[in-house]
Amino acid sequence: MFNTQRGLLKYILLSLITFGIYSLVVMSHISEEINMEASPRDGKHTMHFLLIYFIFSWLTLGIAPLVWYHRLSNRIGEELTARNIDFNFGASDFWLWNILGSLIIVGPFIYLHRLLKSMNLINMDYIKAR
Repeated sequence: MFNTQRGLLKYILLSLITFGIYSLVVMSHISEEINMEASPRDGKHTMHFLLIYFIFSWLTLGIAPLVWYHRLSNRIGEELTARNIDFNFGASDFWLWNILGSLIIVGPFIYLHRLLKSMNLINMDYIKAR
């Protein structure tokens, strides 16, 4: 379950081939993994991605996913720091790369790469610690 081999190219290609289903699966796994890895330390709970995607996204006119990604990115950054992993990631990456970076087209891809790399690093550390 704790995948340490997620990459941007694989994410993009499999998402295209599966018409977006692969991206939903990956983000669902990320929301579950961060809960298993970080909750014992921080006591927080990240809402499952599919609830945000299918229910709250349209109910809040697209605001809930923005808040969810902000909180997820911040929580991943805190977990990287708590585990002494030398990689910077946080909510600022979401806002700068995913939102503002969409103006230069490649920004969201850079954000996704950094998100996947962050989770790979956390998963590797979690597996080592078990």
